[in-house]
Amino acid sequence: MQTWDGPTIAATVFLVAEYLIKIWAIGVVPENRRPSSSNAWLLLILLLPAVGLPLFFLLGSPFINGRRHEIQREANQLMAARTDHLPDVPAGVDVPVELESLIHLNRRLTALPAVTSVNRGLSSDYAESIARMTASVERAEHYVHIEIYIVAWDATTDPFFTACAAAAARGVRVKLLLDHIGSRKYPGFRQLLPRLHAAGIDAHLMLPLQPWRGRWRRPDLRNHRKLVVVDGREGHMGSLNMIDSSYLVRKNQKLGRHWHEVTVELSGEIVAALDAVFAVDWYTETHQATPERHVDIGDRPVGGPVNLFQLVPSGPGFETEPNLRLFVNLMHLAQERLTICSPYFVPDESLLNAITTTAMRGVQVELFVSEQADQFMVDHAQSSYYRALLNAGVRIYRYPKPAVLHAKFFTVDDLVGVVGSSNMDMRSFGLNYEISLLGYGGDMVDELQRIAAEYREECIELTSEAWDERPWHQRYLDSVFRLTSALQ
Repeated sequence: MQTWDGPTIAATVFLVAEYLIKIWAIGVVPENRRPSSSNAWLLLILLLPAVGLPLFFLLGSPFINGRRHEIQREANQLMAARTDHLPDVPAGVDVPVELESLIHLNRRLTALPAVTSVNRGLSSDYAESIARMTASVERAEHYVHIEIYIVAWDATTDPFFTACAAAAARGVRVKLLLDHIGSRKYPGFRQLLPRLHAAGIDAHLMLPLQPWRGRWRRPDLRNHRKLVVVDGREGHMGSLNMIDSSYLVRKNQKLGRHWHEVTVELSGEIVAALDAVFAVDWYTETHQATPERHVDIGDRPVGGPVNLFQLVPSGPGFETEPNLRLFVNLMHLAQERLTICSPYFVPDESLLNAITTTAMRGVQVELFVSEQADQFMVDHAQSSYYRALLNAGVRIYRYPKPAVLHAKFFTVDDLVGVVGSSNMDMRSFGLNYEISLLGYGGDMVDELQRIAAEYREECIELTSEAWDERPWHQRYLDSVFRLTSALQ
């Protein structure tokens, strides 16, 4: 007869628990999750349950807390009610039927209609982008709303914050949201909030991780949006964080590594949409309303070439992935050329299929990326997709290292362009709060194509022959980190 001693009982309990975990995971993990993400989590849990299960409970939930979902739902209902009298596309603006259908989809998902506004200019120069934002703040009469993922008060950004302090001193209400985890690893973070408050700037953290204050949530959810609104009349958005282009990292400064960005300056009713996104995020983090509003959606723009714009916010507050749906559907519309610039290119199945199918249809597809991404895991994960892209006929242009091409935009033929904060990776589709600007007509698409032409001159095109020569260990790491990229 078998003796049930302590070690035997412990081994039996461990074995039973392991099988129960695996049985539970098979039935629970795939719910409301992409197949690639489900397979990655299941593989980790089934092979290493002691590691996979805690990570799944920490990082695996695809949802934020109920309060944030409720706020976003109520905000969408309020926006829909306030803009119910407006058509999807303003009267007198002719758009292709396929694009009109996509605009309707965007509005259904985000409650924001397309509007006519003025593009006051795109900038791919880092210092110029900050100078433009500074000039807008210097013109402020009533309020300044700022929402940026990474913020640091350094020598490069000092003119901007000095302008904010001067605006506050003359009675302008200056509000600032910055992401907690996104900003905290950079020099000066400990003194940042006190310094901002001392300057009269009402600054708050987005998605803070402060369990000692009862503020805890899934730690890898981030607010990645970048926008500035002044008096509801001037707006800025794009990929630029408010920090020096070296990100104040000694290694970057030693290597001469700088980030390259694209921002757009706007006026007209699209600024009200930017302000609405800020208002929801401000209320979510502070429980305070933002009564400032000087331009409403529906007001007509003045001055400069008029574009048709639609703002597409996305993130964990939206369960329908508006940015992914926008990107995929636009790519299927391409007939001649599709130009994509994305620093972190880790597509899901639908986006990869859209890009490769477009190339196989005979459309000229080009992808601009950094020669070496600033993040080791992302660099290998995105590299794992290059072979499929090259096989489909996609031309891959790599911006020479040590520079980091951080701009995020794409154009479809000569008609439609998208610019904003969203990368083409699974993090931006499911885990980050993002904003993207859809533009049609006017001059935004031409300016984006001009910037792409400048990049094309500086980039080195990746060939199939060169890619096949990379060493075996690089291929191995590419495959490993491709798998981990699906853990969301």
